[in-house]
Amino acid sequence: MITKTAYDNWSETYDRDRNLTRDLDYAVTQAAFANLRFSSVLEIGCGTGKNTALLASIAAKVHALDFSDGMLAQAKNKVSSDNVTFTVADLTRAWPCAARSADLIACNLVLEHIGDLSFVFAEAARVLVADGHFFVCELHPFRQYQGAQARFEHDQTTTEIQAFVHHLSDFIHAAEASGLVLERFQEWWHEEDQGKPPRLASFMFRKLMETAMTTEG
Repeated sequence: MITKTAYDNWSETYDRDRNLTRDLDYAVTQAAFANLRFSSVLEIGCGTGKNTALLASIAAKVHALDFSDGMLAQAKNKVSSDNVTFTVADLTRAWPCAARSADLIACNLVLEHIGDLSFVFAEAARVLVADGHFFVCELHPFRQYQGAQARFEHDQTTTEIQAFVHHLSDFIHAAEASGLVLERFQEWWHEEDQGKPPRLASFMFRKLMETAMTTEG
């Protein structure tokens, strides 16, 4: 099943299903942005709006993107803030965002479904203002090495959603190639994960200040 169709099908039960990864991601995002404020936030892969309301509370405006119509419908029902705009978008193609238009980009549980990290990081660098931040929280590759991936059950049938394994170094190299530097890296466990590898990995990247080129002569 293609990824978009899978998430359309999952959208109706996504928020109700038992999902420790989803729940931990929400807690991680809260911790990452506690007491911070932003002018313009771009949320890529907003899903059912799990983190959108939080972002709307710390930003003057939020632009939330997702490729699943079903997920976006749930997000729109959940989040009615005047400062939030939702758009259907494929993150593997040029994003519907102006250059240097966001001081924060948030990306949660999305990149495991995208094979080419370099394009996403290049677009993030284009959209970020100088000194802006790119927050990424993903299923930890250590879990993926053991066979973990996004899946859901419906009518007693389990659907596994196509996923790509990205090593920790892959995120860092893709960022560096796009002019982003790593400011913070953390690994996260759910309280039920005792004795297991970390469930999530989070990164906070920063776009390098753009320097004006001068010529002499």
